[in-house]
Amino acid sequence: MASNIKPKLMKPTTHKLCFTIFALAAALLLPARTDAHPGSGIVVDRQGNIYFVDTGGGVFKIGRSGRLSRVQGPAYPWMAIDLDGKLKDVKMPYFSSGDATVTMVGEDPALILSSDFPVVVGRDGSLYYPWYRDRLEVFRLNPSGQTSVLVTLPDTTESGPLRWLNGVAAGPDGSIYYSENRAMRKISPQGRLITVANSISLTGCASIPGMDGHLGPNLRSLDIDSSGNVFVAASGCGRVLKITADGQVTSILSATSPWSPTGVAVSGKDLYVLEYLHTVGDNRREWLPRVRKLSADGSVSTVAEIKER
Repeated sequence: MASNIKPKLMKPTTHKLCFTIFALAAALLLPARTDAHPGSGIVVDRQGNIYFVDTGGGVFKIGRSGRLSRVQGPAYPWMAIDLDGKLKDVKMPYFSSGDATVTMVGEDPALILSSDFPVVVGRDGSLYYPWYRDRLEVFRLNPSGQTSVLVTLPDTTESGPLRWLNGVAAGPDGSIYYSENRAMRKISPQGRLITVANSISLTGCASIPGMDGHLGPNLRSLDIDSSGNVFVAASGCGRVLKITADGQVTSILSATSPWSPTGVAVSGKDLYVLEYLHTVGDNRREWLPRVRKLSADGSVSTVAEIKER
């Protein structure tokens, strides 16, 4: 069940955390440092325009005509979209220590960019995001500006010590789904934790530059269709997976290394996939993104590609 945050840690719209906790989280929970891996933010608005994060260049838009343009927004790894504008007058969470930042840019639709953790706008118009205090918690910031804890997550899972989440998404039933390195779970609107699939292991994983093999498939950004099927980027294996409501896992798209998917976005019966040219180093300008489309008929096409900066 959701519960109120202790006043000494959070005001209705102000999230205050000590730097030592932030440093511990950053060190233990991310697959790589926040500034050391390509972004995974990709969303589609109701008109069919696609927005994606280029971690080395900013935020880009692919119009319905296919035209690629840069739009307002910082080059943060994670992104959400406020389709109904319910959060337009709500102050984004504030972190008093460290570099964690959440910011809203643009209008109709508004994009929410996050520097240090995945974010999503749920079916109820609330913003959901994880943060590590004494334990990892998922927070809900509702359209009235009040913040509460949706759920406190376990300390350890089969993916290892749970100090962070790799991606979050909103399901059609109001649940919030999230990915770990090897597992997919969801949180019911009442705060009940449900495992969709765990101990995911894929044979024949591609060797992706900069990816640590012990992370396994390294599940990252995800999205859910109207039937409850989960689509997730398995960045550690260079694939996109489909996970059915009963936990059946299949690979539906592969990339050729050094390309690897980091983000996905469902739009009707089509799936848009954000992929990056991975490198071993931390130079963001070497991380060149592209967006591919997996159509309902199974065909794959490249929608946009940034070839140089």
